Order: sequence, then C-alpha cells, then structure tokens
Amino acid sequence: MARAAEQGLQVSKPWGESASYDFVVERGGTQCVKVQVKSIMHERDRGHHCSVRGGTQGTYTDNSFDFLAVYLISLDQWYIIPTAQVGGQKGLFLSPKLRNSKYGQYKEAWHLLRGKPRGATVDRIEACAAETQVVTQATAWL
Repeated sequence: MARAAEQGLQVSKPWGESASYDFVVERGGTQCVKVQVKSIMHERDRGHHCSVRGGTQGTYTDNSFDFLAVYLISLDQWYIIPTAQVGGQKGLFLSPKLRNSKYGQYKEAWHLLRGKPRGATVDRIEACAAETQVVTQATAWL
C-alpha cells in the first residue's frame, strides 16, 4: 500500500481479513480496483516463483481481484499483473533478467492501476482559442 501511495494512487484497505484482496485503488474518483499482493524473497531456477493461491481455497476465482501486485524483495521490483493474465493458475514464474519474459511488460506497470496507458500523465486537455481582430486606423493629415 505504501508503494502504491508513493506512486500517487489513492488506496484503501478492507476491514477485517475476509476479503480475497489486500487493498483497493481508486481510479479517478469513479471506479475502484481490487489488488492482491504477493512477495517473493529468493531467486530460484533463474527466476522467481510466485504462488497464486488463496490459503486453503486453492486458486482464486476470476472475480477475486483485478490486479496481482508481486514484489520481488531481492530486486526491489514490482509487477502489476491483470487478473486475466493469472487466470486460475496456481503459480507464476517471473524472470526479470530475460529480455522477452512472459510478464516483463508488467514490471513497474503502475499505470495499469491508474487505468491509463504507460506514460500518460493527464486525462484530457481542453483548449479554447478566441479570434482577435486587430483594427488599424490610418489618418491622413492634410
């Protein structure tokens, strides 16, 4: 939650421990997305294995959360992965050192929680231009 807040996101934590997600991110004051957080401490097999199971219930259901936020402790890196990419899997393998890794596009992808494309910084730009007429008077002195 602290890292999300550092990224300028408005975050809230659900009351109690019964939710299938860890916190909620507000998008533009009109929508909220649920985020499940996992962390990985050690590298194994040239990557990081992340369990995507909710306690004794096995895999998460499709509507359990909207994004999976995975923190690689040893590298101080975050992956923000949409739930559609996790889809019923029991685990993920993150390989940040590979150039074309399966989840590479989600490394530090905080823009996904904002609901904006990468690099977008404003929702909308509006401009107004007024046409001004310059009047020139020529006076002839006789």
